[in-house]
Amino acid sequence: MEHFQQIAISLIDHYGYGGLFVALVLGNVGAPVGAEILMPLAGALTATGHLPYLWLTIVVSVLGELGGATLGYAVGRFGGRPLVDRYGRYVHLSHENLDRVHAFFERYGSFAIFICRFLPFIRGVVSIPAGLAEMDLAQFYLWYAFGSTIFCGTLIWLGVALGHHLDALLPLVHKTGLIALLLVLAAIVVVWIVMRQRRR
Repeated sequence: MEHFQQIAISLIDHYGYGGLFVALVLGNVGAPVGAEILMPLAGALTATGHLPYLWLTIVVSVLGELGGATLGYAVGRFGGRPLVDRYGRYVHLSHENLDRVHAFFERYGSFAIFICRFLPFIRGVVSIPAGLAEMDLAQFYLWYAFGSTIFCGTLIWLGVALGHHLDALLPLVHKTGLIALLLVLAAIVVVWIVMRQRRR
């Protein structure tokens, strides 16, 4: 995993926004690039001027995630289970992981895509089983973009805030990824409670 992360960091360092886009495309077809590390680093590079615009850093990140999602969805939709069975091991996509994602789909429907944007590993491969399930594309892109915007925006903002303290940033990113997840889940619970109260 560290090897892939170094490649992704090198792409961003040498090619700026183009490298960031490619790194996130790879991360959303199963390559273990560690988006929870790349996003704060992209924010730090924005704060130090290497990536000049915060809004563009966020937009490129979300587009990179959507680009990878499109590839993953196409693999699942048009390649089918045989293709995933044959090559899934290269991105650590096992039958057990597929079954976990399918269980999410059965319980939450297309909203599961949003939830999976915040789950380690699953966030990088969820588009493949979505393609296998032939999920409605409009719903797929809606929840994928919404979740990615929150995930990327939160961690990039954190990187901007700590941009001049990279040494302190790296040990924190795993914890902050969890914090971002907890904040989003808390928001979901609040929205659900409010909507339930209104229905009464």
